[in-house]
Order: sequence, then C-alpha cells, then structure tokens
Amino acid sequence: MTTSFRPSSSCWRRSTEAFSAIQANFQLTFSTLFGGGHAGLALLDENDPLESGIDIVARPPGKQLQTISLLSGGEQTMTAVSLLFAIYQVKPSPFCVLDELDAPLDESNINRFIRILQRFLAHSQFVIITHNKRTIGMADVLYGVTMEEQGVSKMVSVKFHKAEEAVTDHRPSPLVPLSLAPVEEEEDQPHAREETLEFVMAK
Repeated sequence: MTTSFRPSSSCWRRSTEAFSAIQANFQLTFSTLFGGGHAGLALLDENDPLESGIDIVARPPGKQLQTISLLSGGEQTMTAVSLLFAIYQVKPSPFCVLDELDAPLDESNINRFIRILQRFLAHSQFVIITHNKRTIGMADVLYGVTMEEQGVSKMVSVKFHKAEEAVTDHRPSPLVPLSLAPVEEEEDQPHAREETLEFVMAK
C-alpha cells in the first residue's frame, strides 16, 4: 500500500515567499562582499518548489556568469558565506557554528569575511573554529587545547575585556537589512580595540 502527500497551498506559498526573500538577500550580500558582481538562485523545477533542486549562479566583478562549481576555492567560500547570511536574514538563529570556513580565503577575503561577520554579532552568537589570526583577533572569548606533556591535553580559555568598560553580553536587536555599502569602505578603518586579557587554565 502506498500513500502520497500533496502539500497544501499555504506550504507552496510560504516556500515561494522564503525562496524569493533568500534570493534577494543573496544578491545583496554577494555584491556587498565582492564589491559588485551578480549572484542568483534558480529552481530546477519551478512547478515543484518543495522538491526542486536549486542552481547557484554567480558572477564576481570582472568575470562571466557561471555556476558555483567553476569558481575558485576562495570565490566558492565567499559565495557560500553570502548564501549563508542570506538564509540567516530570513530565519535568524541564536547560535551559528562555522568550522574553518575561512581556511581557503586569502588576506583580502579574510578582511571581507570578518567585516560581514561583525555586522551580525548583535543578532547571534558565533562559534568559529579557525586557525587564522585575523579571525581569532575579533573574538570575545578564545578556547584552545594545549599539550604541555605528551598525551596530556588541557583546555585554555582567553577572555577579552574592553579597557575601562564593564563586560556585557551582546544585546539582541531587530535584524535590519544588510547595508548596500561595500565591505571595502570599512577595511581601511583602524581596528580600535583596547582590551585586557584574562587567562584561565582549565584543570
């Protein structure tokens, strides 16, 4: 005996509305990260949006429009970051885990990644697994594993406190659309952070 499921009209409507919102956010976030260019999402089967695959196309500045598989490793990562935050703006999450997302990025793209990430810190807490010093430098709390003796691991935490300021958590505020200002305009600004460090060795 077989049964079939026919989605209601409300499911179709919500799916179409969410896809349209993500598509608009994706184009905006992509052009912000790359300083221009074009990106879009296309349903492979528009008659069945709930089961259809999605084709991702992107055109970084100075290049032709092509599928994401033909982009370089760094461009693929930046496109994925654009899509991630495009979805995030439609369905925000209190926590976000990024596992070495910045590994394939060069110095220029690392700066872009950090700047776009900083715009969302008021809305969510990010747990980032990274070996990049620039990404580490923007953290509020660091957790690492050290091995002082062979075969014996210890956890080390480092907390950054801004000088002469009380330590406060990020206060959530209403999520606003991403600014059209390119990330490059922020990159030349000095990184003004004065902190004290608090080291804690876990036993």
